[in-house]
Parts: sequence; C-alpha cells; structure tokens
Amino acid sequence: MADQPAFTLNIDQNKYLPTDGREVHAILTVGSTGGAPARAGDAEAAEVIIIDTSGSMSGSKIREARQAAATAVQTLRDGVYFAVIAGTESAKVVYPGGAPSLVKATPATRSEAERAISRLLAHGGTAMGEWLKLAGHLLTSRPSAIRHALLMTDGQNNERPDVFGAVLAGWSGKFVTDCLGVGDDWVPAELRKVAEAMLGTFDFVRNQGDLPEYFRRLTQTSMSKTVADLSLRVWVPQTARLKFVKQVSPTLLDLTGKRTDVNPLTGDYPTGSWGTEEREYHVCVEVPPGQIGQEIRAGWVKLVRPDTQEVVASGNVLAQWTDDLAQSTRINGKVAHYTGQAELHELIQDGLSARAMGDVDTATARLAKARQIATESGREDTARLLERVVEVDPATGTARLRRNVEKADEIELDTGSVRTSRLRKEGS
Repeated sequence: MADQPAFTLNIDQNKYLPTDGREVHAILTVGSTGGAPARAGDAEAAEVIIIDTSGSMSGSKIREARQAAATAVQTLRDGVYFAVIAGTESAKVVYPGGAPSLVKATPATRSEAERAISRLLAHGGTAMGEWLKLAGHLLTSRPSAIRHALLMTDGQNNERPDVFGAVLAGWSGKFVTDCLGVGDDWVPAELRKVAEAMLGTFDFVRNQGDLPEYFRRLTQTSMSKTVADLSLRVWVPQTARLKFVKQVSPTLLDLTGKRTDVNPLTGDYPTGSWGTEEREYHVCVEVPPGQIGQEIRAGWVKLVRPDTQEVVASGNVLAQWTDDLAQSTRINGKVAHYTGQAELHELIQDGLSARAMGDVDTATARLAKARQIATESGREDTARLLERVVEVDPATGTARLRRNVEKADEIELDTGSVRTSRLRKEGS
C-alpha cells in the first residue's frame, strides 16, 4: 500500500580481512519515510505522562512541572489514549479518575486532564520502578498501539537497586520511555538505565523554565511515530559469533543483551517505535580465519515487523580474505567514526567516575583524551563542556582538572555523552 511506511537498509563496511583476520565490522543505516503525512494520525497510540511529585519538587519546580505536563497533554492528537501519573514512593493515576485506565484525547478530556494536573502538590519520596510498573499496566492495555511514556524526575531513586532492576527487566521492550532529569540532585546513571531498558532517551533540563518545551518536543516526536516496533534480525553462520549489536546514532544504545532467539543462528534485536527518521547500528561478527580469495556471508540482516513478521528490508555483511595490505588495512569511514564516538562516551564515563573517586591522574588522562576526540570529530558542544572540567595548556599540552566545576556542567557532560555526531561528508 502506498501509505505504508517504507524502510531502507544500507550497509557500510570494508569486507577485506588479512589472512589471520577474524572481526568483521559493519554500520547499518536504517531509514524510514514514515508513510503518507496522514499515516501518524491513523496509527493507534497510547501515551502516559509521569510527573515526579516527591517532596523535592516543591516550590517553583512543581509549578514548572504542572505547566510541562499540561503542555504535553495539549500536544496529544485527538484519539490518542493517555493518562497522567503522579510519582512519589508510590504511583497514582491523577487522570483519568476512577480505576486506573487510559482515556481518548479529545478537547474535553484534555481540559479535564489539565485541571487535574493543576492540583498536583509535592510530597513524599521517589520510587521510579513503581511509576514504570503502573505505566506499563496502563500502556499494555492497548496491545496494538504505539506505546510511549514520558518520565520526569528531579531526585534520586529510593528503591533498592535489585528491585528497580527487576522492574526494568520485566518491562523492557513493552513500551518506549523517554526521561528528563531536572536540577542537579538526580543521578544520570539511574535515568540511563531506564532509557537503555526501555529503548528511549534521557536528557538534562538545565533550566527548569525550559521544561514545557522539552515536554512539547518529546510528545510531538511520540505523536509522529507510525510503526510500533521494528526488529533487527541478524543471522550469522554456525562457525561465527555475533559479538555485539549497538545503536550508534543518534544516540548510543547497546542492544546486544536484548536478543530474542529466532533459532540457534538467528536473533531479533528490538529497536522501538519509528516515524520518519534515520538511525545507524554497529554490528561486529567474529568469523574463523579463511583462505585468500574466499568470500563468505558473515551476517544476514533483516528489518522485521514483529507483529506481522514482514521483512521490510535486508542486506548482507560480507567477509573476504586477502593478502593485499592496502585492502585489508583500510578502515571504513563510518566504522572508524562511530568507533571513535563510542570511545568518546567511554572516556567521559571513565573520567567522571575517576574524578568522583578522587583518582586525579586517571580522570585527567581520560577527560583530556575525550576533549581531543570531541574536537576532532565535530562534537563542539561536548568539547565546550569538557573545557569546563579539564583544561589543557596550549603551549605545553599539559592537562589538568579544573578545581571548581558546577554540578550542572558535570551532569550535562554525563548525559550528553550518549549523543553522537554524524560522519561529516567530505568538503563539509
């Protein structure tokens, strides 16, 4: 049908391996047209807005949160099933009233929801697992819908790590969750866990006055989705091993542990919901050594709609052994770029962890190298944030940590490290 979303899959790699070469790397570029303009409006969608109303949200924060939640409700299109949750040490549906449920968005229900939101008050603790469990029960009541939750918090989770982890594992893949952290008293690692488990994003709202705009943008993006889920189905030969599958653009997200076996040689990796967009994935396959001139299919990648098992695009990851040094040592540009972006993320995480533990030497070395990679790969925003944490003497090249670093700068650097830049085109 003409209005069905169309997907494309392009594979970038250097297939040539030296005689003892075993690792095959490829970047998969997946694009979706999203279908006809009216298609998003035709798709069934379910949205849950989760607002932290714990005691730390008192004062101006709860006022901004109420406005942000109202903005999200206003952004919902007619016909979307939705609910609003207030989160403390428990979770409560504040709209619609009565038994926990979803309601269709109409001018009347949006107005009712805004009135309910205007009465939210700050009190109690923080238990994000409880919030997500309630959201999950609500969203899975619409099994054919594009399911999305928006979670905002300003504090640290009070649940035991094992309890929180069990909730994330139990609901992973059931719906997509985008998270926002407000202020400087929340823990990026906690929202990172949510985003990784729920195939979503997490971001830092540095100025709480910007919260409504963040809510509007994330809700608008959710409303633009046209496909509830898409899986990367990867086959490798019996003698090979799939080392990892990672999303590398627009953000870093390791999908390796999210595999669902199709058969012993094939696994599905979830990618979440799709609209008109493009994402890139890095696949690494370990193969046994081959003979010079021998070519094999090291991987067969398909894009599959899990609901119908329809294959919407496919492509091959190849390997060919050669004794031509020029061929086997050439690193594909996209592979090199995203390997560098992943290294940048790891350096920032290692550096910030070392700094928190008082290991000045390790922190300085990691963050200085991260600054260099950020500058060279066009991550000017990240380079500027790194300059606020580590300074480099231009004359000697000596790096040293800055003494007084704002907590907000550190959080922004931490959260921003999962975002990647696209490979620059030559001449740009």
